[in-house]
Amino acid sequence: MTTDVPPPFTFLPGDADSPVILHVPHSSREIPADVRAGIVLDDAALERELDHITDAHTAELAEAAARAAGRAPWRFVNGLSRLVVDPERFPDDREEMLAVGMGAVYTRTTHRETLRPDGVDPAPLIERYFAPYAQAMTDAVADRLAATGRAVIIDVHSYPRTPLPYELHGDGPRPTVCLGTDAFHTPPALLGAARAAFAPCGETGLDSPFAGTYVPLEFFEKRPEVSALMVEIRRDTYMTEPGGPAGPGLDVLATALATLVDAVSG
Repeated sequence: MTTDVPPPFTFLPGDADSPVILHVPHSSREIPADVRAGIVLDDAALERELDHITDAHTAELAEAAARAAGRAPWRFVNGLSRLVVDPERFPDDREEMLAVGMGAVYTRTTHRETLRPDGVDPAPLIERYFAPYAQAMTDAVADRLAATGRAVIIDVHSYPRTPLPYELHGDGPRPTVCLGTDAFHTPPALLGAARAAFAPCGETGLDSPFAGTYVPLEFFEKRPEVSALMVEIRRDTYMTEPGGPAGPGLDVLATALATLVDAVSG
């Protein structure tokens, strides 16, 4: 006997003619009990780790931007913490973050301490959580391609003011907004629209401290009609770090994100 269990992610509809998907993969702190059992941190240490690793308030940011946009974008929101699986990592040896124990299934914390025991098999978590997420996001992009002839993925993230030990490229600039790009999937017009939209928020930078952007593997480096940009917002500009409440900066950023959505929707 099977039980219908709702997926731990949500694809929220926007306007029928919008090509834009706001992707929010790291906003949740939710960890199922059986997954929690495989994490070696005590409850207090886990809460501290969630403060550091969660892109707090990014789901609210995307929601506010969607409400403010002239043409509502679609939203794909992860309902689980990235400590369950990180849906944006490569699920294989292509993933550079494996060097610090942060592939699709993390074994180390932001401070390079043990999160899961050495030798843990990532396959069950990848099968249960990563693969369905990847397929659903692939289907979401295919849906926008079928409806509008293109898809624009805007990946919504945040990062701390001060580098954390897990960062492989933490010694570079840390602007108010970091725009992560891909040579194949980030056209100049999309990048230019983002720079203009976020100019009122402060300094924008390119691919530092985090580079690249997310595209489902079925389309990655194959379909130029799928464009993508990662928006990484420095947390001190809109919230109390680490893991604290949002402040008025969130409204400013939501307006900027809505401006970007409108600029690339037409």
